[in-house]
Amino acid sequence: MPPTHHPSIIAENIKHVYLGGNWTAVNLRDTLKGIDWKMATFKVASFHTIAELVFHMNYFVTVVLKVLQGMPLEGNDAVSFDCPSINSRKDWVEFQEQIFNEVEAFTVLVTALPEHQLWELIGDKKYGSYYRNLHGIVEHCHYHLGQIVLLKKLVAPTINT
Repeated sequence: MPPTHHPSIIAENIKHVYLGGNWTAVNLRDTLKGIDWKMATFKVASFHTIAELVFHMNYFVTVVLKVLQGMPLEGNDAVSFDCPSINSRKDWVEFQEQIFNEVEAFTVLVTALPEHQLWELIGDKKYGSYYRNLHGIVEHCHYHLGQIVLLKKLVAPTINT
């Protein structure tokens, strides 16, 4: 069995937070079941919407995916909540499909990383290593997944009344 820092183990952790099988028994795919586009875009007080949180979770996957595809690291926290407009069931379904397709491509590339690359800088020194960023993505997703779970509980009675 590979050590816990092997890229394939990190890729599994990413899959687990998105698709299931993690220790917390909570994942994005199952959490989004039963959330329609109106629930996903419903604003509660000053909180981000569910759609904005999903976009934000995946924003950093998108940024690092491009790096894994050989492009430079280009991301900006200031736009990480700039979710595209979702105005229909079709928009919501397509949005989710894009998220899950990206995470699939992402985990394939993470699995293929040579282990020594985990300790290399992902871009500028201030961003740290691939290892730090990949584990950060898992932690970040779990954090926002908890927010989505809570928002779903808050929004469902409001939308369904």
